Amino acid sequence: MIINDQYNIGHICTRRQCDLGRGEKVAMRWISQQMETTDYTFGDLETESNRFANALAGLGFAPGDVFFTFLPKMPEQFFAFLGALKLQVIAGTLFSNFGEEALLDRLGDSRARGIITKKSFLKKLSRVRDRLPHLRCIILVDSDEHQSEEILSYSQLMREAASEFTAPATGADTPSVLHYTSGSTGKPKGVQHVHRSVLSQHRTAREILQLTEDEIYWCTADQGWVTGTSYGIIGPWSMGVTQVHFGGGYNAEHWFNILEREKVTVWYSAPTALRMLLREDPELFAGCDLSRLKHIFSVGEPLNPEVIHWARRTFGKDIHDTWFQTETGAIMISNRPGLEIRAGSMGKPAPGIEAAIIADDGSPVADGEQGNLCVRPGWPSMFVTYLNNEEVYGQKFRGGFYYSGDTAYRDADGYFWFLGRSDDVINTAGHLISPFEVESALLEIPEIAESGVIGAPDELLFEKVVAYISLHGQYQYSPQLDLKIRLYVSNKVSSIATPQEIHVIDKIPKNKSGKIMRRVLKARHQGTDAGDISTMEED
Repeated sequence: MIINDQYNIGHICTRRQCDLGRGEKVAMRWISQQMETTDYTFGDLETESNRFANALAGLGFAPGDVFFTFLPKMPEQFFAFLGALKLQVIAGTLFSNFGEEALLDRLGDSRARGIITKKSFLKKLSRVRDRLPHLRCIILVDSDEHQSEEILSYSQLMREAASEFTAPATGADTPSVLHYTSGSTGKPKGVQHVHRSVLSQHRTAREILQLTEDEIYWCTADQGWVTGTSYGIIGPWSMGVTQVHFGGGYNAEHWFNILEREKVTVWYSAPTALRMLLREDPELFAGCDLSRLKHIFSVGEPLNPEVIHWARRTFGKDIHDTWFQTETGAIMISNRPGLEIRAGSMGKPAPGIEAAIIADDGSPVADGEQGNLCVRPGWPSMFVTYLNNEEVYGQKFRGGFYYSGDTAYRDADGYFWFLGRSDDVINTAGHLISPFEVESALLEIPEIAESGVIGAPDELLFEKVVAYISLHGQYQYSPQLDLKIRLYVSNKVSSIATPQEIHVIDKIPKNKSGKIMRRVLKARHQGTDAGDISTMEED
């Protein structure tokens, strides 16, 4: 796969595949929201990503510059991502439902020079544009002509760009993909990867997902998520695998139609989506011919045992749970074909990965006991820094291990079992939400005096966002205020971060240094004992 030390991900996913004789092979079967199909070959991927690389070069982009995609699922997402990487520009991806504050945090922290988006998203960008001094261009996929020197047309750029481009020799340590991940305090952190990550993504696609070049593969993840880049772009295309990509959202009838019509052989999705399918009327898919489907995988949150049992009844197949993070870049622990599934377990470490359960003091933990889920550093897709936050990056490594921030235990047979986050980050439908971000947005609403946000167990989402607020004395809670709060958080942070529940209380519990005591809020929500509250500030 690596020829003459050329690690460039864009090159490997396109030019390399053409050199191997796959230029006419379908790389992507694009299915629109209306279920209309368009095929793109590896030759098409090569040409379109070349044009985009040339377009960026013509705009003055250079290796190390940061460029983001801010798009719903659409073919241009893939052309732009691969084209940027060919030029050695750092490629970041953003969820299309991000609000203005989420955009500002990520574009500002990374000093992004450019972004590709749609006209309908310009309003969000315009509200924070004056606070993004490094942003030089906004490329619109749905504009036929340039609107200004700064707001440019994708179509016009691509028409004027040459179709030939040779990626420069790209070393293993060259920065590649940038994803932002949330923490329980402070702003989101930029997780920087390098081009050598393709080694891990290629290997796990082959050994865990068990892809071969003959598969029809469908990963439902959005490209704003690390799964959508590692296993919706890099891993499969580095192997020359045909991928299905669907531009619509969750729709059970469409999903089963795609699985059957496209003869999908390997399917990678999320537990929340699978739980939604479980709730559908079985008659919806009773007549579907899914005989070509060989393997189903899931990622993003723990997989409920009942979903595994449902899949066995419905598909006659197991669902193989996998565990990895934005920081790890590739699957670290998983169930996979050939390994006995223990319902509810994360499985065992991937080949070449050393995982361990370690106590807070750095000592090993006996099997069956809870501790920090850690991984021995050195795998190729390991992140190399938190952008502009080297101190926090260093805190993730202690005693020769990377501390994931998750808690788990290992059983006597070497299976790992997820227990939860060791911080307050909320995992809702596989997306990590910072309570701090939501709390900050809530405090910008004039009626709200204080806010505290927690995650609470949810049968569908795994965790739901629950907000506790106290109001300024002159205000009362009302349906109008409830709607105002939900819309504001959705527009400011993201629709994913919108609280599922809002509770009004007299005072948000804080310790004597002013830190919100989220465990007290969690105990209140769950009706359990809050434990030691001696440090809580007094009324």
